[in-house]
Amino acid sequence: MNRTANLANSLMLALVLGTTGSLAGASGAVLMFAIVVAAYGLCMSPLRTRLTGASAGLASLLLAATLTSCAEIFVQRWMLPWHQAFGLYAGLIALQCVVLEHNGFFSQTLPRRLKLGALMGGLMLILAALRELAGRGSLGRGLFEHGQGLVLFSEGLHLVTLIPGAFIILGLLLAARQAWTRTNSISKETHRP
Repeated sequence: MNRTANLANSLMLALVLGTTGSLAGASGAVLMFAIVVAAYGLCMSPLRTRLTGASAGLASLLLAATLTSCAEIFVQRWMLPWHQAFGLYAGLIALQCVVLEHNGFFSQTLPRRLKLGALMGGLMLILAALRELAGRGSLGRGLFEHGQGLVLFSEGLHLVTLIPGAFIILGLLLAARQAWTRTNSISKETHRP
């Protein structure tokens, strides 16, 4: 893995960890991310062939910042509680668009981009559901106007709702994935004397 991919992954990690404290936060972030990245890809496609070098980078930055700002204004107007809780991370979407552009994400085929976007969105929603369930004892709190969501137990472990808890849950998910892929690869190996 090269340095550019590591930079892109680390920038996405801040958005993932910051907005997955609740299912409401993660679903809003996934929706905003999908809309901004799709609009960015559509608007930037005619400019890619006409601009090169520093002018392409500047156009990419301006377009990403403009689209993210427009999305933030929309969110402030119609979803103010979500914006007050998670609006800090909205600017990272613009930065992520620029990094994705630099890494060639938009030059890939549409099914590949959709698959990567769905994987990222799925990871965010799974991580948010696990954090909310373990941290608060309920699932879906904040998704509805006055609802408590699905309460499964009275109290949870507060650490899980904080960023260090997000690292712990993400580490456990990565360990589970590693164990799953390792057992599949071990069963395919043949041992010869």
